[in-house]
Amino acid sequence: MAISAPISAIYFDGKTSRAHRVTLTVDAEIASIAGDVERSCPIGELRVSERARHTRRKVTFPDDAYLEVQDEPAFDALLAETGYRDSTVVRMQQSWRGALIAFVITVAVLLLAYLYGLPLAAEAVAKALPEKVERSIGSGMLDFLDHKILRPSTLPPARQATIVERFRLLTTPRPDAPDYTIVFRKSRIGPNAFALPSGQIILTDELVELMGNDEQILGILAHELGHLHERHLMRRIIQSSAIGAVATVIFGDASAIVANIPTLMLDMKYSRDAEREADDYAIAMMKANGIPLTQLIASFDKLKAAAGNGDELSSYLSSHPPTTERMARIEQAR
Repeated sequence: MAISAPISAIYFDGKTSRAHRVTLTVDAEIASIAGDVERSCPIGELRVSERARHTRRKVTFPDDAYLEVQDEPAFDALLAETGYRDSTVVRMQQSWRGALIAFVITVAVLLLAYLYGLPLAAEAVAKALPEKVERSIGSGMLDFLDHKILRPSTLPPARQATIVERFRLLTTPRPDAPDYTIVFRKSRIGPNAFALPSGQIILTDELVELMGNDEQILGILAHELGHLHERHLMRRIIQSSAIGAVATVIFGDASAIVANIPTLMLDMKYSRDAEREADDYAIAMMKANGIPLTQLIASFDKLKAAAGNGDELSSYLSSHPPTTERMARIEQAR
């Protein structure tokens, strides 16, 4: 190409803040500046900044000295003459269609990562955690619950011992059954049972009173043991912590997230897949011990009826609400 028309620019040597007024020309693939400073450089060694609405474009030399272009229309024409093209990303940013496509792709990737990637990663991390680490993470949760919503059980010690012993004598469906401790509590949350990462299965007096017989109680305990076996709550805690970390990066304040971690732990709902896995564990355990699955269905039916009474507290820890669909699935497994 013929020598280009001079383009006004300001030159900075990258070492001081002094501005030098120069003009830029290009001849035979060589960029040259003249004026307060004179130097030349092959255009292939120069870096051109992205186009921005409120910032002048920069041309950077290999030694980090740079030009601030004054006449941008003339500079754009010069870039076109030399065959320079912005990157695909930059061109998309300059186009509303490209920006919209990029936004849609980003949302889709984030949604897929949330729905599929995050649960898989949480499962892998939870199963890789040593049991001792998992127990230490969950060790303070019972203290928190005792302080907020649980009270000492009023169930007679002999009745508690009977339930614990009957469940201990059951055969587990898999040889790698997790260690557990059954903890009895009276509560303001109504009939409920839930497993903590520390291995404690909380069984409320209200649930014991609600069930028609011990086999129904054993079915609920088997379901909770399934949650422990699959480390469901630990996986949910990891997922929520990851989401909280991302929110902290975006919003820059972790204090509200940290303050609400105990509440998040209480209010987390197991996914449908987690419920199916726990149900399958309970079904296998009931079958292995010759207990009719009708007892497991009856226990869920009683919990469903109790939750339907409109008692706000009865659903406070309803991390595993029984549903007609789940009961029908258990019926099919008979």
